[in-house]
Amino acid sequence: MKSFVYIATLGLFLLLPFAGNAQCKNFAKKVCKLELAPYIHDGNFNAAILTEGEDAELFKTFYAGQEYRISVCGSESLPRVEFIVMDVDRKVLYSNAKQNYATSWDFKVEATQQLIIVVKVPASEDKSAEITSGCVAIMFGLKAE
Repeated sequence: MKSFVYIATLGLFLLLPFAGNAQCKNFAKKVCKLELAPYIHDGNFNAAILTEGEDAELFKTFYAGQEYRISVCGSESLPRVEFIVMDVDRKVLYSNAKQNYATSWDFKVEATQQLIIVVKVPASEDKSAEITSGCVAIMFGLKAE
């Protein structure tokens, strides 16, 4: 009987991270995907659970002549999420912090290139407040012709 409890407990701990990722993917599908309209979703759901003070990077190739929309959204429990788009030399092309934390950016690239998208969840200035975590999703859409 002890071995059954041990195996069940171990299994629960091994499956817990996947449950969080599944919830995050559902958040991306149900909430963030809607913000891409009227652009067409590229079919990828990029989402992760981030904690205040953490950031994440994503590399993506964008093709010449295409019009894109990047949409970033975070769980309600999180403060406003900052996203920055950089070229491979880390030159900042766009920062939503300069646009009152807009959740999306529409753009067109002149040449096919890989860009780096960084999402940051700012740390709370209130050091006595409890640190929060939540889902952050980055979605990409293409303009229909």
